Amino acid sequence: MAKTGIVEGDPISVATAKAATELKRELQRLVKAILSEDEINVDAIDKTHQTLFALKDLKLKRQSSFRTPPDSARVLPDEFRCPLSKELMRDPVIVSTGQTYDRPFIQKWLNAGNRTCPRTQQVLSHTILTPNHLIREMISQWCKNNGIQMPDPVQYLNDEGLTEADRDLFFSLLEKMSSILSDQKVAARELRLLTKKMPSFRALFGESADAIPQLMRPLSRSNSGVHPNLQEDIITTLLNLSIHDNNKKLVAETPMVVPLLMDALRSGTIETRSNAAAALFTLSALDSNKELIGKSGALKPLVELLDEGNPVAMKDVASAIFSLCIIHDNKARAVRDGAVRVILKKIMNNVHVDELLAILAMLSTNQKAIEEMGDLGAVPCLVNIIRETSCARSKENCIAILYTICYTDRTKWKIIRDEEKTYGTISQLAQNGTARAKRKANGILDRLNRAVNLTHTA
Repeated sequence: MAKTGIVEGDPISVATAKAATELKRELQRLVKAILSEDEINVDAIDKTHQTLFALKDLKLKRQSSFRTPPDSARVLPDEFRCPLSKELMRDPVIVSTGQTYDRPFIQKWLNAGNRTCPRTQQVLSHTILTPNHLIREMISQWCKNNGIQMPDPVQYLNDEGLTEADRDLFFSLLEKMSSILSDQKVAARELRLLTKKMPSFRALFGESADAIPQLMRPLSRSNSGVHPNLQEDIITTLLNLSIHDNNKKLVAETPMVVPLLMDALRSGTIETRSNAAAALFTLSALDSNKELIGKSGALKPLVELLDEGNPVAMKDVASAIFSLCIIHDNKARAVRDGAVRVILKKIMNNVHVDELLAILAMLSTNQKAIEEMGDLGAVPCLVNIIRETSCARSKENCIAILYTICYTDRTKWKIIRDEEKTYGTISQLAQNGTARAKRKANGILDRLNRAVNLTHTA
């Protein structure tokens, strides 16, 4: 009789051989699918890659298990240990390299920002975790044969507090987003609450490539207008997801997200509009997202919402505009979309002065913005703020803007000279302001003094 390497009566070896047979059959099916289609089946190739690695891993582990005598069957086989925890796997899953890990431990690894396989160090082509039913069945059989109770993954909490039941709920709620309106409203409200209370639910959206499109589907399919409460819950859920650092790139680069956030800025409840602005602000923490959002045209509806002046939305809108305008191209877009006029009007009306001055100072590096500020009467407004505000940062922003305006437009020197002569505003700031404010104030004073000296000489 040929030697198979299987210890007679050893349930682990039998189960391992059965698993190998199943993997080989799956491999044959995948290869046949690849060869039979004219176009390249990327999904089948990825699955073939995973299956090959799983088969190789099973082979290596099986060879090491041959050295284990039957009477030591209670010793936990290596193939049942998670490579990260070194403990019995409760919920074995396969990553894109074909390696198997216990779900909570590999999920924690991924949530920490790692994008490599811990065992092979290969870069993961995706972060989707596929249940390894074969290994789980083998573990279950081993536990049964050795009188050990198999841990129930439904009761098995990971470090972030998620159970298998939580995951089932998550996918069930996403499925309802494609159902009738009443189901969509219930599911959207629950997803909003779950992603607010549980950071681990936010992370779940990063595990499935289809999760965010499924969440947004009711908004993208609506031709006759979406129910306002449903829209609010979906946009707020999207905001909650964006808080999770590992989601920022994924959320922003999902094609439908930014356009739907722009739609939400223009319509819906004021909380919907405010949360859409907050989501854009949160996503813009990444420079690549700043560029993507700016190119999408999101600054225009943000400026329009700022112009409306609803107090609920103002801070979120201002924060989004400020963050986006950190990159040069978005400054030009904001100026083109009317930001200077809107911001100056709000400042002159004493609305969110400190926050809006910070944006105006940032825009002052744009030549067109400076010209517009001069034409709209920014200079008397800014010197008045320096004189009256107690906020050192606002004084600094005002003098920085004035410095740029006055060095660009000589016709504005008279206003500065009269202000200095009457109140000594610039001199006081040169003595008592922040380091930057002192530099800018002294620069203006030097220019004023040179102008006076030239006049006397003439």
